[in-house]
Amino acid sequence: MMRNLNYATIILVGLLFVTISVQATSLRNGFNEYEYIMVNDIHIGKNVKAIWTLSYSDSEAPVTVVKRKTLEGIEYVVQSRYFAVSYVSSVNGFGAKEVRNTWSNVPKKINCAVICKKELANQALITPNKVDDKQALGLIASYLPELINDGYKHVLN
Repeated sequence: MMRNLNYATIILVGLLFVTISVQATSLRNGFNEYEYIMVNDIHIGKNVKAIWTLSYSDSEAPVTVVKRKTLEGIEYVVQSRYFAVSYVSSVNGFGAKEVRNTWSNVPKKINCAVICKKELANQALITPNKVDDKQALGLIASYLPELINDGYKHVLN
């Protein structure tokens, strides 16, 4: 009787673990499809080269991507109401970093809550290769959801 109870407990714990794993994985599956739209007919300034909107769904508030030329290379500033981050294309490759304070409208406290610092460090170098705009936008769309802490994934939908 006791042996059956132990087996039942092990099976129950195993099923619970599998269920939690499946639910955690499904949080990240909603970002497989995305759409970029170039924003035209606006005054974008001297160092701003292009602007796109990124949507993962029929969201009312897409993420904005601003391409800026800097001394370091090209920075793609990705921003919404709740977070801002930069992806840099330089001679060292392509990767993520914190956005300059002057380029962000998001309070630092909110940005720190939404952006996962560990994942930001992991994405410091996504590829050592030089990337063009199309590749950069694809990499941003693919890697951005991983930067957002799980409790804030809804800000991309």
